[in-house]
Amino acid sequence: MPRFLMPHLAMPRLAALLICLLPSPALAAQGFAFANIDGGTHELADWSGQPVLIVNTASRCGFTSQYAALQTLYDRYKADGLVVLAVPSDDFRQELSSAEAVKAFCEANFGLTLPMTDITSVRGAEAHPFYRWLADAHGMAPAWNFNKVLLDPKGAPVAIFGAATRPLSAPITGAIERLLD
Repeated sequence: MPRFLMPHLAMPRLAALLICLLPSPALAAQGFAFANIDGGTHELADWSGQPVLIVNTASRCGFTSQYAALQTLYDRYKADGLVVLAVPSDDFRQELSSAEAVKAFCEANFGLTLPMTDITSVRGAEAHPFYRWLADAHGMAPAWNFNKVLLDPKGAPVAIFGAATRPLSAPITGAIERLLD
């Protein structure tokens, strides 16, 4: 008898296929929350239905000037639904000593109004759960400051950009525009 006619062999495979097709919280980032630099939390679920660009940042890094371009990117696409979330981190020993100092620095030097988290670990055992999930489920751990992760409106990572990729570059703006269409 052909294998496809043997129900005892086909059923487990069919069940496994159906399970793979069901939405899985392991594939979406919406269950995560970050401490807000202003107090309270940033719940990724609050931005469900919107693309979110998450960037681990630092105030004393060679890429710190990217803050200005991140703000421009946010201003350009905010009305269309884009969220840019800055995640200050001292994992590479280049962040200021307190969230208050980070906020003051970013406001004074870059006029930042985009959402920011409190100082947050992004690598290793102390990494924030979002970054542990990103490493475990998607093989991405920031190699340096200003790594960028673009989440689609359902919370799935669709693009990862390194520190050297500028926020207003064609790869980033193109990926965002595709999600906004």
